[in-house]
Amino acid sequence: MNSSLMSTYAPANLTFERGEGPYLFTDKGERYLDFISGIGVNALGHAHPRLVAALTEQGGKLWHTANLYHIPGQERLAGRLTGATFAERVFFTNSGAEAVECSIKTARKYQASSGHPERFRVVTFKGAFHGRTLGTIAAAGQEKHLEGFGPPAPGFDHIEVGDKAALKAAIGPQTAAILIEPVQGEGGIMPVEHAFLRHLREVADANDLMLIFDEVQCGVGRTGTLFAHEAAGIAPDIMAAAKGLGGGFPMGACLATEKAAAGMVVGTHGSTFGGNPLAMAVGNALLDVVLGDGFLEHVRHIAGYFSQQLAMIPQQFPTVVEEIRGIGLMRGLKCRLPNLEVLAAMRDRHLLAARAGDNVVRFLPPLIIEEQQVREAMEAIEGACAALAD
Repeated sequence: MNSSLMSTYAPANLTFERGEGPYLFTDKGERYLDFISGIGVNALGHAHPRLVAALTEQGGKLWHTANLYHIPGQERLAGRLTGATFAERVFFTNSGAEAVECSIKTARKYQASSGHPERFRVVTFKGAFHGRTLGTIAAAGQEKHLEGFGPPAPGFDHIEVGDKAALKAAIGPQTAAILIEPVQGEGGIMPVEHAFLRHLREVADANDLMLIFDEVQCGVGRTGTLFAHEAAGIAPDIMAAAKGLGGGFPMGACLATEKAAAGMVVGTHGSTFGGNPLAMAVGNALLDVVLGDGFLEHVRHIAGYFSQQLAMIPQQFPTVVEEIRGIGLMRGLKCRLPNLEVLAAMRDRHLLAARAGDNVVRFLPPLIIEEQQVREAMEAIEGACAALAD
């Protein structure tokens, strides 16, 4: 098929025309169980009535004014986010990459405003993914994303996750911050050990560095707490959030402490669309659900059930799956066969997942799934593995 689109994607030969809860329906009327949620975006599934109502109501009032004027929805959503997290300040963006960019700028501006403009370098970690802008691909440092785009933006030092000696060696007089995903998503569903996250907090405090967590994929209830780092018992200075935060509407946020955000004054940063009334209406409606009684308890319960069901897959199909990875409703199958083959076999059985680094099949189901949907998914997973097994 001829297309005027840039050839940056290789989509499956599927066209969906509507969704309902954890299901998608094709233009031919076929139903698929969606266990990737638009890559972790549709946290409440498709066409959630609370989100639809909020978007429809706001859409009939006001779409856009830019940040030339007060937007009440911003004030409300920012207050709810700071009330539920470590943060005291919020900047709204349209995407995760923008949220990470803002986080890096906030950290560098903190150092400059504190009298240390020479401190601009950021320690980052191999296997990371922080977005597709020139700054965020440089932060992640993966050659496959950097190739062809000229010299990488300077200021990033890449080390292995968990390597305390390398961390110590990487910190110098120009270091401003440490940036890490508490769970590497694109990198292969790799949770970072809580002890290492706590070590990063200690190192950041000892050296007056900003600790930045990229929770674009692992945040907003995905791991069973509102944000993944909470389970480690520590907090960052700055955090990037997006994906599930908008429940399907494009939105991101950079959250920061008062200290970290002190340098972000009028004129230092901005966004034409960030924090628009439509996004704020949906974000507030999503928090109504996620912060509601019993919601995160449900996520933890269903995540435990899914984990139990997945546990036997490597033993049942050792030629197909090597191990199970992940936490909460962020799970991965480390495959022995090419993950694209495994994904195709699942898709043939009307289960949608996605690939991730290190030859992983990634599951990011909607947080609203029930045990019945887990059993449906397991039937497809087992069927796909059986078809591919020797």
